[in-house]
Amino acid sequence: MNPRRKSRLSLLLLVLLGISLAIGLMLYALRQNIDLFYTPSEVIYGKDNKADTKPQAGQRLRIGGMVVEGSVVRDPNSLKVRFDLNDIGPSVTVEYEGILPDLFREGQGIVAQGVLIDEKTMKAHEVLAKHDENYVPPELETQMQKIHQPMGVSDGDLKNLSEKDQQNIEKFQEHLKKTIEANK
Repeated sequence: MNPRRKSRLSLLLLVLLGISLAIGLMLYALRQNIDLFYTPSEVIYGKDNKADTKPQAGQRLRIGGMVVEGSVVRDPNSLKVRFDLNDIGPSVTVEYEGILPDLFREGQGIVAQGVLIDEKTMKAHEVLAKHDENYVPPELETQMQKIHQPMGVSDGDLKNLSEKDQQNIEKFQEHLKKTIEANK
């Protein structure tokens, strides 16, 4: 190999090493500011149901799901609120101290940012509510589609318009019509 080519190759390797080192140092410095997104099922079972991908206590994360009906408990002497959050699977309890968004209510989709206290409890420092009736955070929608499609849950089921419910309503209406005609 001639000396000119050798010097170019060593310069190229040196630049690549410098860039790799810079990227590594940036990721190391920013690691405490990275919040990973989880659904309640992923917090309990791990991403893709792998136990080694479960978040650990003390880890910062964002969790998105629906506020469980009847689970909101407010402390009458402070701004502390405790509520359960779920997708279709298990629930995770969220503890928050502060003023909740105006759109926050039971049955509503939210995203909470905070620290995982234990396997099923999160201490949130921020709670974000959805904007309108059809809004679902993009990360949550993607995760819910991944989780629910393999379980045989259709998009209609997620929008409370399941085919089975529609069939049951139609059968009930037919039965009602027959009963009315029979009683005439």
